[in-house]
Amino acid sequence: MTAAALNLDFAALKAAPVVESPFPHVAVEHFIPQDELAALQTSLPQIGSGGSFPPEALALTPLMQALIAQLEGSELRKIIARKFSLDLDDAPTMLTIRGRTREKDGRIHCDSIAKRVTILLYLNPPSAAFERQEGCLRLLNGPDDVENFAVEVPPVNGTLLVFPNGPTTWHGHRQYVGPRYTIQLNYMETGAKARSELRRHKLSALVKKMTFVT
Repeated sequence: MTAAALNLDFAALKAAPVVESPFPHVAVEHFIPQDELAALQTSLPQIGSGGSFPPEALALTPLMQALIAQLEGSELRKIIARKFSLDLDDAPTMLTIRGRTREKDGRIHCDSIAKRVTILLYLNPPSAAFERQEGCLRLLNGPDDVENFAVEVPPVNGTLLVFPNGPTTWHGHRQYVGPRYTIQLNYMETGAKARSELRRHKLSALVKKMTFVT
């Protein structure tokens, strides 16, 4: 399989219904076919610390680079815009990669108002911890209790999760410490706050590229 051969399941995303509870979202398991996901998992960058890393800060294989190019491409953007009745033609993108979850991660939150849409792609194999519901993202009914959830999304099997952000898009997960690879792509707003976040993102990429050891 070459780097150009990733067959992301855009057809499944097109066909997936928008679930309205607890807020509008779409989830697609096996968005990356399992044989291709297995190959991708062997080429993930070694990330030993927590936090989000811009792709420019990491040593990525051609396969990972191909995946990122597809995620940032026009097809995914068009499908999501149509599915949620959004105009995303001019929305800037911001993409980061996480490889490890810390004790403090997963606290209940809504994403920044500068992020118009959040797209999460999970690259992990199943594990005993995830079967115990540790580190499984929960879409919550409110801001006060991680156990008060409407939907739980295990971070495995190439699952894709998409939701437009809003004041009640509460999400979080039970505490988990360990490897947990996630690609997060955001379609950003175009105002001053979004421009500020994008500037910080570019600066972070530069700093982490100089200091991060793969």
